[in-house]
Amino acid sequence: MSKQSAGILPYRLKNNYLELLIVHPGGPFWKNKDLGAWSIPKGEFSDEEPFDAAKREFKEEIGFEIDGNFIELNPVKQKGGKTILAWACESDLDPTQIQSNTFELEWPPKSGSIRKFPEINAAQWFTVPMAKKKINKRQAALIDDLISKLDLKQEQIDVPNDANKI
Repeated sequence: MSKQSAGILPYRLKNNYLELLIVHPGGPFWKNKDLGAWSIPKGEFSDEEPFDAAKREFKEEIGFEIDGNFIELNPVKQKGGKTILAWACESDLDPTQIQSNTFELEWPPKSGSIRKFPEINAAQWFTVPMAKKKINKRQAALIDDLISKLDLKQEQIDVPNDANKI
């Protein structure tokens, strides 16, 4: 059976534009990667209900519990074959307050030195156009699915003079 991850995509309407909270993975592999490296807060699970896993992973990676009306999104398959099950939830959390859990890694490789790294080193609200540039290409389908389920007007998605420009 292929691996599965479960996650939550927080969203908000700010100045009548849709914004999405996505996260940048921590650790040395991701240090200098930006476009296509961001993700929804998510993680692998096996022996629990996907929605429970999504909420658990969100708390582990962000440091906050999320509650509200959840919208189930269509699963997506990552390039490596992992399936991502996701839900969206309206939120307005402050990304500067995230407190991610950590993982240990031998770094530099073959050095014998074990270092701790945060699973998530950044979280940020992005407009739809910028979120689609930042997020893993396969996960962009989650954004499209959310937009269709929220039934937004195009002008709430296409931000003129986008403040998040690269």
